[in-house]
Amino acid sequence: MANKFKILIVFVGCLLFRLIPLRAPNVEPIMASIMPIGSTCAGRRKYGAFVAFAFGFLSIFLYDLITHFGAWTWVAAITYGVIGVGAYFYFERVKAKALNFVIFTLFATVVFDFITGVLFAPMFGQTMWSAFILQIPFTALHLAGNIGFALTLSPILTRWLISEKVLFPKKLTRTILAE
Repeated sequence: MANKFKILIVFVGCLLFRLIPLRAPNVEPIMASIMPIGSTCAGRRKYGAFVAFAFGFLSIFLYDLITHFGAWTWVAAITYGVIGVGAYFYFERVKAKALNFVIFTLFATVVFDFITGVLFAPMFGQTMWSAFILQIPFTALHLAGNIGFALTLSPILTRWLISEKVLFPKKLTRTILAE
C-alpha cells in the first residue's frame, strides 16, 4: 500500500511540475520518474508493466486534459505508456543506477521525440523533413533536461520507492548526498 501511495505522490509531483508556467518545453521529470517506477515494479509480473504504462500514459493524458487536449495527446500518451513498459523490461535486466538511467533516457527520449515530433508531423500539415530539422534543438533541450533528471532525481526516487518509509528517512538522505 505504501508503494502505491508513493507512486501517487510522484505522479502528482510530475503533474504539478509540468503546470509551472513559463518553464522550458519538455524539461520535466516524467522520464526520470517512470524509470524508477518501472525498475521497482520489475519482477512483479502481476501488475508491474501495467503500472509503468499507466504512469506514462496518464502523465500525458491528464496534463493535456487540464491544459489543452488534442489529437497529439493520444500519440504522446500512448508513446509514453510504451516507454514505461520499456523501462519495466529494461530494468528487469539491468541494475537501477545512474548510468543505466542515462542510457535508457538517451534512447527513450530520442524515440519519443521522433515518434511525436517527426512521424506524426503530417497530421499537422508539416513535412517529416522540416519536422526533423526543427525537432533537433527541441530534442537537444529535451535530452539535457531528461539526462539531468536521470542523474539526480531517478536515483533518489529509486531509493525512496524501495525504502519502507513513506517519507525520506535521514539515513536515506545522507546516503544520497554522500554519492
